[in-house]
Amino acid sequence: MAAVAAGELAAFLTGANLIMEYVFSNAAVARSFTAYLGTAVGVDAPREWRIAVRGLPEGFNQVDLVAVAVILLVSVCICYSTKESSAVNLALTAVHVAFILFVIGMGFRHGDARNLTRPADPARSPGGFFPHGAAGVFNGAAMVYLSYIGYDAVSTMAEEVQRPARDIPAGVSGSVVVVTVLYCLMAASMSMLLPYDAIDPEAPFSGAFKGRERCAWVSNVVGAGASLGILTSLMVAMLGQARYLCVIGRSGVMPAWLARVNPRTATPVNASAFLGLFTAALALFTELDILLNLVCIGTLFVFYMVANAVVYRRYAGAGATWPTLAFLLVFSLAALAFTLAWKLAPPEPRGLRAGLLAACAALAAAAVAAFQALVPQARSPQLWGVPGMPWVPAASVFLNVFLLGSLDRPSYVRFAIFSAAALLVYVLYSVHASYDAEESGRLDVDAAGGKVQDEACTV
Repeated sequence: MAAVAAGELAAFLTGANLIMEYVFSNAAVARSFTAYLGTAVGVDAPREWRIAVRGLPEGFNQVDLVAVAVILLVSVCICYSTKESSAVNLALTAVHVAFILFVIGMGFRHGDARNLTRPADPARSPGGFFPHGAAGVFNGAAMVYLSYIGYDAVSTMAEEVQRPARDIPAGVSGSVVVVTVLYCLMAASMSMLLPYDAIDPEAPFSGAFKGRERCAWVSNVVGAGASLGILTSLMVAMLGQARYLCVIGRSGVMPAWLARVNPRTATPVNASAFLGLFTAALALFTELDILLNLVCIGTLFVFYMVANAVVYRRYAGAGATWPTLAFLLVFSLAALAFTLAWKLAPPEPRGLRAGLLAACAALAAAAVAAFQALVPQARSPQLWGVPGMPWVPAASVFLNVFLLGSLDRPSYVRFAIFSAAALLVYVLYSVHASYDAEESGRLDVDAAGGKVQDEACTV
């Protein structure tokens, strides 16, 4: 969609960020697997199982061999067979859901509602139900975007689904609803078990039961359940990331070697092995918080691009291309102005900040209303489509811009370095490889201007 809406470069950067968020999130999840596995067997894993290496910079000096081993194990599984991997994933998911319900029940049973408002250390941490105010809520919202990675992996499996037009949208929307409800319940139970400033960032749920009378065994059970859940998450995410890279390889902007499918296993073995090794290398050294920040900024950028592409795809055409682009630009600038006013506007004089925020929000809403009234939709979805156009994707654009403003400066620096490296790859290789493929007839151009892989092309 991004290729049709904004061109090959925008599509390449979006695809690169999709791969980036999967690789970084899988590395982060594998690092947390070490902590939970240690909890399950009664070992302080971060201290006992990770090897400190002198001379390496802070944040990259804790070698985690367990994380590397689990990533390589999952990579071997997904290279072997999609069918068998799906069967293993289904069994792990069933066990994981049972553990989630167990954790929620134990949290509400043994938790204390007073922990929702009181910190463990009032001298160092603010109290109250919103201890860091609205800014803290939005900062947290930007970070938990990590939890919404992976649903798009369902769409990457379309080639292996019998009825993708029906099953893919139902699978994505249904899983989002179920997981959101479970996530909120787990967050509530966690906050009741411990004050927010006493939560263990490495293994929060299993750590919450440590030291509790008659509940110490729960910590081991939760650690085992979380370890199985992490394996499930890794398997799904690594299945998806390999297929993303396979599709990018088919497009010609990456080496076609990555798009080769093993005739015996019917899996993209090359892409799976390449990304598995890359993910393992990151998980070996990089600390969890660095990985999480990179994942969040990449995810927000991708969601922003996709929301814009949805509007462009539905409205551009029949003379409406430039009005659509103008609307997307004006709306993004209004969202950016709202974000800057929220971050930078001084609290005094009283009412100035609220006035600026109201003006920016009113401008954004007026832009959407005017666009809806003046520009008709050029295309209608045949089966499934985003409802409430253009309000729903516009709200997504606004939210993603706002949450991007909540992230810290080092995350932007690392994101800029990654984007510059991706742009360099595109300029030095991808644009030429794609052009050569088009000239040789391996790629055709469809009516909308997007490049399409020739059905007869064998890679």
